[in-house]
Amino acid sequence: MTKQTAISLTDETHQRLKMLSERTGRTPLSYIHEAIEKHLEDLEDVHAADEAMERLARGEDRIIGSEEFWRAVDD
Repeated sequence: MTKQTAISLTDETHQRLKMLSERTGRTPLSYIHEAIEKHLEDLEDVHAADEAMERLARGEDRIIGSEEFWRAVDD
């Protein structure tokens, strides 16, 4: 299932996307999908890292060394 949404692009971004599409034969929509998917993964990773840092700051998690990690794995 897909959902439709609308976005607004600056004139410059729209023109760049149009030119790229013309040079490559791909549709502007394919580039928009690709850009969103790639950037969304990065944003999700940053969010997860921020949450981990907040848990560390609150004392809910702690950093362990590799020796302690491997001991726990071996148990």
